[in-house]
Amino acid sequence: MLARRSLARIATQSSPLGAAPKNARNMATLREIELRLKSVKNIEKITKSMKMIASTKLAKAQRAMQSGKQYGLANSEIFQHAPSENPAKRKLFIVVSSDKGLCGGIHSSVSKATRRAIASTEKPIDADSPIMVIGDKSKMQLSRVLGKNLAMSFNQIGRDIPTFADAAGVADLIVKSDVKYDGISIVYNKFISAVSYEPDVVEVVGENALKESAGFRAYEMEDDVTKDLAEFSLANAIYAALVEAHACEQSARRNAMDNASKNAKDMIDRLTMQYNRGRQAAITNELVDIITGASAL
Repeated sequence: MLARRSLARIATQSSPLGAAPKNARNMATLREIELRLKSVKNIEKITKSMKMIASTKLAKAQRAMQSGKQYGLANSEIFQHAPSENPAKRKLFIVVSSDKGLCGGIHSSVSKATRRAIASTEKPIDADSPIMVIGDKSKMQLSRVLGKNLAMSFNQIGRDIPTFADAAGVADLIVKSDVKYDGISIVYNKFISAVSYEPDVVEVVGENALKESAGFRAYEMEDDVTKDLAEFSLANAIYAALVEAHACEQSARRNAMDNASKNAKDMIDRLTMQYNRGRQAAITNELVDIITGASAL
């Protein structure tokens, strides 16, 4: 009887100072899961908001893309009547990207397409062909591999829907630069649907190629006319590529935020189940301790 009372007193005594309770580790784990669950829920709210914003911007970007495509069609008609007789050996690559991220692999797709075009053996070109990049994302990617080829870069373009003034400013700086080239290739993302896109390359005929083409030699033209036409055609092609790439970017960002929201929801479900299991185990352990203590009396 005396031994049984002694065991009861020992069981009811508190732990010594500094000693952790038996389920201290379990309690800490539950606290960590609770904090992580709270942070994931906040991230889900952010990704859902960004998805809604991207959906709104995508509708505007698609309308701008439809009107901007008319500029590209006008260029195509001109270039069809002025085919280049001599293939360009030293091309200028204009890579259309943007300054923003969180939109999947849309920037890496044009960077990879540029590297493939320069390394292509079917249509060999000079290895030191110059590259001009619109957007900081592709600039950082290409600078690691083709840093010597980078001649000029542009940023702060496409923060909102691109305008023809943006394209005209880029074309004016390209024409006034001292970069030497025989032809121009614009690398951009081609809009296929709201969930897919692919990199594409558009060839732009330069001033010298227009002068030497049979369609233009049939008429007497002043040099200024051909020069202005070449610059205007370049601005048209850049504008058509900018608006289409902007639509692809908004589409990719919406899809990326949709996938992120789904992943966050799955993680919330797993963490909630893990938290409930841990809490149930802690309650069970406490009940076992209480029943054990009561049975020892």
